[in-house]
Amino acid sequence: MADRRRRRRPARAEPGSVIVIGLGRFGTSLALTLETLGSEVLGVDARAERIADLRDQLSHVAEADTTDVRALEQLGAAEFDRAVVAIGTDMEASILTTAALVDLGIRDIWAKSMTQPHARILERVGAHHVVFPEAQMGERVAHLVAGRVLDFLPLDTGFALVEATAPESMTGRSLGEIGVRAKYGVTVVCVKPAGGRFTYATPETVLGPGDLIVVAGETADAEAFAGLD
Repeated sequence: MADRRRRRRPARAEPGSVIVIGLGRFGTSLALTLETLGSEVLGVDARAERIADLRDQLSHVAEADTTDVRALEQLGAAEFDRAVVAIGTDMEASILTTAALVDLGIRDIWAKSMTQPHARILERVGAHHVVFPEAQMGERVAHLVAGRVLDFLPLDTGFALVEATAPESMTGRSLGEIGVRAKYGVTVVCVKPAGGRFTYATPETVLGPGDLIVVAGETADAEAFAGLD
């Protein structure tokens, strides 16, 4: 195993530390963002050229075959609070790596899945969370493309937060006067006046032309509200 770290990782990982395995586009973006948020991150990939590319971007990187539990032990993987298996195209490596992390007793394992069968196997070998980044992003973008929605965040099956421009027919009136929840089945969570900042919405909040609003509700109701004139 070749270890190519930019600087030595502490003997014991800090609380909240994360090991990210698989440094493709998703894994790299995840690792860099986690570092920005203040987490200690060790990025691992089997490709020497990928490690070389990221040596000056991530604080700690290592080249290793993570399907081998001994290689993970040498990296001190068991010391990390969380692990993310972000391996993209090699399903076998993804599954074997997840199983090895389970064997090491890591308490919070996230794994990227490419298909539903892949997801089921990851769950069966012990992944605590399985994510579908491409599918989830595709769903989000589809909602943006389809209508007046400016941003879309699914919170559960059939329930979402939706950002949109306040309907012109509602400007100059307070939310209490409009009766948004009773009429449209959604709750206005916050409002951003033109040139201002988002603030919590109250029944006294008066909508102005061009205000941005964030509403929560059943997905169909929230999108229908965003499409009002």
